[in-house]
Amino acid sequence: MKVMILGAGQLARMMALAGAPLNIKISAYDIHSGDLVHPVTKEVLGHGLESSIDNADVITAEFEHINIDILKLCQSSGKIFPNAESILTGGDRRKEKVLLDRAGVKNTRYQIIENRADFDAAITYINLPLILKSALDGYDGRGQWRLKTQNEANAVWQKITKFLKTSPQAERQCIIAEPFIAFDREISLIGARSADGTMAIYPLTENIHTDGILSVSISANENEKLQTQAESMFKSVADSLNYVGVLAIEFFEVNGTLTVNEIAPRVHNSGHWTQQGSDVCQFENHLRAVCNLPLGSTNRIRPTAMVNIIGEATVPQSIMSFAHLHWYDKAPRPRRKIGHINLSANDINSLGESLRQLSMFLAKDQFPALHEAAHKLI
Repeated sequence: MKVMILGAGQLARMMALAGAPLNIKISAYDIHSGDLVHPVTKEVLGHGLESSIDNADVITAEFEHINIDILKLCQSSGKIFPNAESILTGGDRRKEKVLLDRAGVKNTRYQIIENRADFDAAITYINLPLILKSALDGYDGRGQWRLKTQNEANAVWQKITKFLKTSPQAERQCIIAEPFIAFDREISLIGARSADGTMAIYPLTENIHTDGILSVSISANENEKLQTQAESMFKSVADSLNYVGVLAIEFFEVNGTLTVNEIAPRVHNSGHWTQQGSDVCQFENHLRAVCNLPLGSTNRIRPTAMVNIIGEATVPQSIMSFAHLHWYDKAPRPRRKIGHINLSANDINSLGESLRQLSMFLAKDQFPALHEAAHKLI
C-alpha cells in the first residue's frame, strides 16, 4: 500500500515510522516546493502533484491549511481520506462553527467580523471579554487576540486590520469573535473512524498550554461521565463529516460540562502520548483507517504524559534513562516544535514523580508548564 501525505512535517514523519511495520510505504508531498519526499530522510522521490496522486493508492493530510485547488484535485481522484470537505472545515473556523451547529454539538457563541461595524456589534452581542480568532491560518496561538475592556477596542482593531490586510488569504479571511470561557481545564479527545463507521476512541487527555502553544498533555485520570460525553460529541461530528481517519476534538471543561473549542482533522499533538501509552498509537490507527485496515486497540496501557520541546535544540541525554525522546529533525527557532518527550508510569503518583524528576533537568523558563503538570499529579 502506498500512502501520500499532504505536508512533509513531523506528523508525516511519525506516520511513516508507524506505517513501516505494516509495509505501508509513505511519501509526503511538500505543498510549498511541489516535491514528493520521504518524510524521514527528506530524499526527493518525485515532483508535481498530478504524478504524485497517480502513484499513490491513498492520500491523506498532516495539516488542514491546504490550498483548496490541491484538495479539489485530490478529491477528484477518489483517493483522499479524510475527504476534502473535512480538511477544509478544520482549516476554516466559519465552516467549523456551521458543522458543530449542524451536528448538535455544544460550542461557543460566535459572530463573524469583516469590518469595524461587525467588530463593534460583536462587543455588544457577545459582551466582553472577547477572544478574536482568524478564520483561516490560525494555529499555536497565531491569529488570536483578546479584548478585555472597551478602552482596548481601538488598539485591538488596529492589530486585526493589519493582520487582515497582510494575510496570505486576504480575500477569504475574516475574524471570529467568541466569548472568553473561564474553563476549569482544556482537554481533548482523539479517535479514529473507518469508512464503514467503525470507531476506536482514546481516553481523554488533559492539556496545558503556554502562550497558545501546547506544552504538556497528560493521559492518566479516568472520568467516565466526561468520556461518555466527549465520545458522543465525537461520534456526532465524525458521522456528520462521513469522516475517515484520526480526528481530534479540543474541549473546554466547565463544571463537568464540555464545550467544543475546535476540531483538527488529522493526527494531533495532544495524542503523541499514545506512542508509549496505548496499545496502538494514533499514527498507526490513522493509517489503518485510511487504508481500510481493522482499527487497533485504543486502550491506555499505563498513565503517560507528553512534554513538547519548543525552540530548544537539545535536552540533557540523561533524561533518556527514564523518558522517551522523539526528535523531528527540524532547525530550532522560537515557538517552533522541535520534538517531544513521553513519560510513562505504573500509576498516577509515579507519573507525577517522573514529571518532577524531568523538571529537575529542564529549565523552568523554557518548560514552565512541566512544573505545573508535576504539581497536579503528585
